[in-house]
Amino acid sequence: MNRLEQVRELVDKVIESIAHPERKRYGFVHLYGVSATCVLLARTRGLDEEISAVAGMLHDLATYETGDSENHGPRSAIRAKQILSSTDVFSDEEIRIIQSAISTHSDKANIHGPYEELLKDADVLQHDLCNPSLNPYSEHEGRRRIRLRESLQ
Repeated sequence: MNRLEQVRELVDKVIESIAHPERKRYGFVHLYGVSATCVLLARTRGLDEEISAVAGMLHDLATYETGDSENHGPRSAIRAKQILSSTDVFSDEEIRIIQSAISTHSDKANIHGPYEELLKDADVLQHDLCNPSLNPYSEHEGRRRIRLRESLQ
């Protein structure tokens, strides 16, 4: 089994254990959707597709696992490190890259590194693609959404 599938299997177990049906559905839809969008963006930006996909799979895991979205980026980054370390197939540098992207993905107002920006954009695109009639969650997400929509035309 490849590394991404190992991560998906572990994430699936977490999401499947959620008793709340709506939170469970959103967990699967959003995490898989962001992961796939990360791959697409990584291809256009010359970034590692697998590392990008893994970051997408793990970026909101703490929110779905606990039902609490407060400070979920840093909490999900900690959870990601636990999961990735348990697989024993990711290097310390790969885990650091993934954690950094996850930790900062909610900070849509500021610019960070390439993986951080990729995850922010994938998160915004997944929200937009999943339900384009919803308003952005924040002003900064709205600006990203407009920029991303324009870049796709």
